[in-house]
Amino acid sequence: MNESDIISVQIVELDAFLSHLENERRLSDYTVRNYGQAIRDFSVWMKANTRWEGEWDKLSPTQLKRFLIERQATHSRRTIHNHFSALKTYSRYLQTKKLIVKNPFTGISLPKLAKPLPKFLTEKQMSLLLAGPMRLLENESIEPFLAWRDRLVLELLYGAGLRVSELANLNYGAIDFQRGVARILGKGQKERLCPLGKIAMLVVQKFRQEFAVASGYDDPVVLGNKKHRIRVRQVQLLVKKYLALADLPLDLTPHKIRHSFATHLLNNGADLRLVQDLLGHSSLSTTQVYTHVTLGRLKDAHAKAHPRA
Repeated sequence: MNESDIISVQIVELDAFLSHLENERRLSDYTVRNYGQAIRDFSVWMKANTRWEGEWDKLSPTQLKRFLIERQATHSRRTIHNHFSALKTYSRYLQTKKLIVKNPFTGISLPKLAKPLPKFLTEKQMSLLLAGPMRLLENESIEPFLAWRDRLVLELLYGAGLRVSELANLNYGAIDFQRGVARILGKGQKERLCPLGKIAMLVVQKFRQEFAVASGYDDPVVLGNKKHRIRVRQVQLLVKKYLALADLPLDLTPHKIRHSFATHLLNNGADLRLVQDLLGHSSLSTTQVYTHVTLGRLKDAHAKAHPRA
């Protein structure tokens, strides 16, 4: 087998590998695409910067360390870990196909990940998360229905602080379009009014006009991929997709968007009892778990400004 044949085999096996991830391991389209892109980017870099000719089993630790050092200058640590995970998984697949003897990525020491962030998003991080669907739409990586549906999900979770189940069960009949509020039936069948926010309302109206299958009183606001009411699990996976796109911790759940909603309200001066009402908490003590960031902000201000601090 000559060198051109080896390179050809690697390209063929990459397609087979991605098909394996999609059809056998049932990974999301987004993950499969990211794995493929990471492997292609690595191959392009190797061919441009070393004498490597495509032989995967001839990758040396020195070459991999060079690649890692250069990536550290342009990529976050989490992204680097994700890319090396893709490369290691691909190498393991080649081993199972007996195309290579050993995994060249085994034993490569990666930079330590930063300590996990607190379980909420900053306002800047939230802006990155919310921008995800439109980024994919601009890149033509997603169809308009999915882009606007995904934006609708994120804007409602953050704009109104909804629980995932409340989002999935939201019907058009519960929304007062003139006042921009929704009547939400929460835990214990407790009803509350939630302002949706100007931006969220604009997205609701856009989605209703252009993508809704039906928009009667009992029709769902948020649709799944098959144009039926979205399921809770689908919302959870959707959020993880956009966390990954924004390079944010994947262990943040949709409920942490609700946490962020409350934290940001308090940080910007909202009354604790008002936030209690917006969240639908029966007890004020439940809402007080969201005051930790505000307390830290107050202590910082006191330390900087008080002469006896």
